[in-house]
Amino acid sequence: MKERVSAYDVAKLAKVSQSTVSRVLNNYPYVKKETQEKVHNAINALGFSPDEIARSLASKKTNTIGLIVDDISNSFYAETAHIILREAQKYDYEVIIIDAETDEESFAKAISTLNGKRVDGIIVASVRMDNQKLKEFYESGLPIICYNRRIHHSEKIHYVEVDNRLGAKKAINYLVELKHERIAYISGPTIYSTFFERFEGYQEAIKENQLIYDNSLVYQAELEYEKVFDFSLNLMRSENPPTAFLASTDQMALVIMDAAVRCGRHVPYDVSIVGFDDIAIASSPYINLSTVSQQKKEMAILALTKLLSIIKSGGKTEDSSKITLLPKLIIRRTTGIKNEWNNSNN
Repeated sequence: MKERVSAYDVAKLAKVSQSTVSRVLNNYPYVKKETQEKVHNAINALGFSPDEIARSLASKKTNTIGLIVDDISNSFYAETAHIILREAQKYDYEVIIIDAETDEESFAKAISTLNGKRVDGIIVASVRMDNQKLKEFYESGLPIICYNRRIHHSEKIHYVEVDNRLGAKKAINYLVELKHERIAYISGPTIYSTFFERFEGYQEAIKENQLIYDNSLVYQAELEYEKVFDFSLNLMRSENPPTAFLASTDQMALVIMDAAVRCGRHVPYDVSIVGFDDIAIASSPYINLSTVSQQKKEMAILALTKLLSIIKSGGKTEDSSKITLLPKLIIRRTTGIKNEWNNSNN
C-alpha cells in the first residue's frame, strides 16, 4: 500500500528543514528561489498536493499508523491485518506494516523505522510478554496498543486480546465430554502471552477433569511444520497414543491432520483435533476444523479504533484500554466421540 507523504518526506528529499518547507508553502519572503524550487520539485516528485503537506505541518500528524507483526504469512495475522487496513481507510488513515522478529533488538528497530516515517501511533500484533522496550516506548508518550498479545506485569499498556485461558479450557472440556482422556497439546513458546495462557488453560482443565497430566503429550517450541509433524506422528505411532489433540493455532492443527493421514488415522473416528484462531480456511468444507474463535474481526477493529482514540487524545489518556474478548468454541467435523485405536496401523 502506498505510504502517505508528509512534510518530513518533502524536507528529506529537498534536503531542507521542515520549517523551510512551511515557509515555502506559506509564501514567506526572503526564501531563496533555488530553495523554493527544491521544495516544489520534491512535492511534485512525491506526487502529493501542497495542501496536504501544509495540513500535516499544522497538525503535526501524518494520518499513518504502524502495524508490527512477527510473520505476515501467518494466516491469523494476514487476515487481521487486512481487516485493519480496510477499517483504517474509513478514517482516512494509511497503514505501514513491518514484519519483525519479536526479540527486543528487532522490535526496537521496527519502532525506530516507524518513528522515522512519523506514524501517529502503532499497533503491535506480536511481542514477547516480557518486552522491556515496549514499556520504554510507551512511557515516552508514543501511542501504542497490542492486539492478540499483551505485556505481563504492566498496568498501563493498552491491549485487545481474547481470554486464551478460557478458550483452551473450553476446548479440553468439550473433548472430555466426548470421552477423551489422553489429550495432547501443541504450543508455541510460552514467552508469548497467548501460548503461556493457553497452556495454563490446558493444565487447569486437565486437573479439573481429574485427568493425568503427561508431559510427553505436550509440545512447546517453535511452531515449525516439520517439528510439529514429527512430534504428532511419533505420538500417534506410540504404544499409548493420545485420542485427541488441542493445537494452539489452526495452522498447527492442519499439520496434525497431515500427520494423521500419514499414519492411517481417520479424523475424527480415530483421533479428534481442535485448533485455535478460526482462520478462514478452517471453515472450508474440505477441512471443517473444530476450533476456538478469537473473534478476530472484532479484535482487529477494536485495536484500531482504540488506537485512534489514544492518538486523538494526544497520547495523554490516563485510562488504559484493557479489552479481553470471550472465546467461542466452534464445533465442526474434526472432533468426535472417542473410539478405540486400530493398533494394527501402529
